[in-house]
Amino acid sequence: MSNITSAEFVVSAVKSSQYPPPGRREIAFAGRSNVGKSSLINKLLGRKSLVKTSSTPGRTQTINFFLVNNSFYFVDLPGYGYAKVPIKIRKGWGPMVEKYLKGRRAGELSGQESGQGLCAVVVILDIRRLPNQGDHDLLGWLTHYKIPAIVVLTKADKLKKNKQNKQQNAIARELSADPSALILFSATMGLGKQHLWRAVEALL
Repeated sequence: MSNITSAEFVVSAVKSSQYPPPGRREIAFAGRSNVGKSSLINKLLGRKSLVKTSSTPGRTQTINFFLVNNSFYFVDLPGYGYAKVPIKIRKGWGPMVEKYLKGRRAGELSGQESGQGLCAVVVILDIRRLPNQGDHDLLGWLTHYKIPAIVVLTKADKLKKNKQNKQQNAIARELSADPSALILFSATMGLGKQHLWRAVEALL
């Protein structure tokens, strides 16, 4: 999508009663802490700081909704797996996110038209690291709840081309996935932006 006419923060939520009313499609973004999630969303939307980035991993601890083109939501899920985050917060991540995934699935909300609600989750992995247990758990949830996943490998600019391909193949093996299904992305270079938009639009 090349024409982003508007993108605005709507609300931060920790429970379902704080979510925006149903009626629009949603694309969620999830990944371990410090994976480059905020930079990816900002790059997709052509904004520099709509989604706040932080040098401190684990800073995002709420579910943040952004209304795009007054049409659909981008939903920024809190990062997971950072050891320095207080254990109470780390333990709360799973139930909070799983409740969102379960409750916002397209077609699950009462009175909701077909296709509205959560259409897909962009699962963000750092290309330099193999998937950890948190990544596998998230992908397992998405499979269980029949929610499409778009897997993106960020920070591709940190590796040379041959190393990119090697890591893409290694991560694909870990996930039992086709390497071509994993989108290489760089918020710095813009690599993968159009590819990711095409995948998002197909599910919106």
